[in-house]
Amino acid sequence: MRPLDGITVITLEHAIAAPFCTRQLADLGARVIKIERPGVGDFARAYDERVQGMASHFVWTNRSKESLTLDVKHSEANSILMRLLADADVLVQNLAPGAAARLGMSYEALHDKFPQLIVCDISGYGADGPYRDKKAYDLLIQSESGFLSVTGTQDEPSKAGCSVADIAAGMYAYTNILAALLQRGRTGQGCRIDVSMLESMVEWMSFPLYYAFDGATPPVRAGASHATIYPYGPFPAGDGKTVMLGLQNEREWVVFCDQVLLQPALATDARFISNSLRSAARKELYAIIREAFASLTAEQVTERLEKAQIANARLNEMQDLWEHAQLRARQRWAEVASPVGAIPALLPPGACTGWEARMDAIPALGEHTESILTTLGYSAGAIASLKQEKAI
Repeated sequence: MRPLDGITVITLEHAIAAPFCTRQLADLGARVIKIERPGVGDFARAYDERVQGMASHFVWTNRSKESLTLDVKHSEANSILMRLLADADVLVQNLAPGAAARLGMSYEALHDKFPQLIVCDISGYGADGPYRDKKAYDLLIQSESGFLSVTGTQDEPSKAGCSVADIAAGMYAYTNILAALLQRGRTGQGCRIDVSMLESMVEWMSFPLYYAFDGATPPVRAGASHATIYPYGPFPAGDGKTVMLGLQNEREWVVFCDQVLLQPALATDARFISNSLRSAARKELYAIIREAFASLTAEQVTERLEKAQIANARLNEMQDLWEHAQLRARQRWAEVASPVGAIPALLPPGACTGWEARMDAIPALGEHTESILTTLGYSAGAIASLKQEKAI
């Protein structure tokens, strides 16, 4: 038995934040019914065609779900949604600001009728405040939250290479829903969860926020290096390859100088005797490290680092991840079905001995519409009429 077996989630979702949240609920066993627009569906279906014709974002965030197409503005839509919610535990939505309320799908409109229902609203800026109605996308929230101010090079800010603002909001929605289910088990009452992408990212920005506390200078943009710890980042070896390494404390600094650089006297050099001084003098120290590595291959540098127990890593690309020896050794890849056949999928992080994650198919658009409506009591004739009216 999985932790969320028997839990039903209805979701009015698109893009990444809400779908990522609900996919993780499905991983734990929840039945997730995804409401999609007839004909086109979640617009993330059309972001690209990189996975045998399917979109990479959609494949990632939508396995193990049922797809129900429904024009939510159709006259019959409210009746269908109410029938679904009668047996549901959770409603998740990340529609445009105010759209759920206009559809009668706000917590306030639903609580008296469905007191057990947990309603999770995911938005860019939250349910109130001057930014409430402002549109929000991942890159814009990366910018608004200050993330871009500390990410990139000294010359130019850079966005994260994946959707960190969406992921942050999706994770906080997911964990808040789990907590709300526990609370409901004690009280019998549902609740409203209000997740803001901005607030999710600002929580993740707490280190640079506190570093810049009370008007202090914020962390500089340091490329692939750490902004405040040094040496910590990429260093070239003599064969043109790059080695990533990181030091965390003064003991490691002494070992690094002695066993990796083979310059033990450097550990007591007045320019470098604390992390703050090393960070301030990183140009000088970078030149010393680069010269020490110039006669070595990346493999030889890594051997020294490993022997000295200094943290290091390869600068992997995407194809390296598909073949990563550690993931393969831990058997972290599975296969899931899809409309175009089986595709590989990473098992959810956090292996548990008590149950196995649900790894069901990625749904075709509207694949489950007829079966769901039949379960709700709609006849074949009624379903045919809804199709003719393009309501489903």
